[in-house]
Amino acid sequence: MNPLRRALKDYLALRRSLGFKLVSAGAELRKFVDFLERKRASHITTALALSWVRQSPGVHPAVCGQRLGFVRGFARYRSATDPRTEVPPLGLFPGRYPRSTPYLYRDDEIRLLVKTAKTLPSSVGLRPWTYSTLLGLLSVTGLRVSEAIGLQRNDVDILQGLLRIRHAKFGKERFVPLHRSTARTLRRYVKRRDAIHRFPNSGAFFLSDQGRPITDCMVRWTFIRLSRRIGLRKPSASSGPRLHDFRHRFAVRTLLGWYRSGVDVERRLPVLSTFLGHGHVEDTYWYLSAVPELLALTTGRLEKRWEAAQ
Repeated sequence: MNPLRRALKDYLALRRSLGFKLVSAGAELRKFVDFLERKRASHITTALALSWVRQSPGVHPAVCGQRLGFVRGFARYRSATDPRTEVPPLGLFPGRYPRSTPYLYRDDEIRLLVKTAKTLPSSVGLRPWTYSTLLGLLSVTGLRVSEAIGLQRNDVDILQGLLRIRHAKFGKERFVPLHRSTARTLRRYVKRRDAIHRFPNSGAFFLSDQGRPITDCMVRWTFIRLSRRIGLRKPSASSGPRLHDFRHRFAVRTLLGWYRSGVDVERRLPVLSTFLGHGHVEDTYWYLSAVPELLALTTGRLEKRWEAAQ
């Protein structure tokens, strides 16, 4: 086996043993090693890394930066055993994808989505309750869609009002407390689910009519159909409010509540960051500038501090 290919195998195994999934990184780095082999290169250089990144014209700078970041991590690892290795410097591709402005659902829109989900056709009567419960849970907890549909039965402690989120983004695990009303809704769903599927083949919490786990594609397809039915999306629109915007809504409502009650938001931001499962608290700070109302509240508080310091 080529030494670089063997080194990549060891690098990915090490990182994954630490909890990193490296799905995209692994695929891209294998392509990079293929490229190096075609170039008959015995070690990594910045010039070769840049040549590989730029071989597809018209690629967004953010994609180039991401690919080079994958190479940078591998190069740092390889440099410990091969001193000829060059680690590409930072800043060669500063471009980043612009983050979409979050759509902030109104309370009446959430209620209408949940109500409409209860009218979904079903062969055994479970589908309406699965989707109405799932959409409601997303709106009040800020869970990622993958985290919600990945819940297993033993991850949901209804008596204690607690969710255990395993195998989340960045390989982290966290616990999410539930409001009493949310726990009550989940209890009603469990009662209906277990009455319909007494002996399911899956340990998933949310089940389809067939007693199988619901999938990401199923959830997104159903959400788009519901959104069009209630007018959130036009019938032929390919874009519009997203499932991920439930998460934005939760974060923004939490921050607005803190500001309006006068609490020290900066001290509480790490708490919200942990609750949401963000990898860095900077991801949570983004909401302060992404939403005009939050930005105005932040600016107003800073102005008061400045005036008090005069």
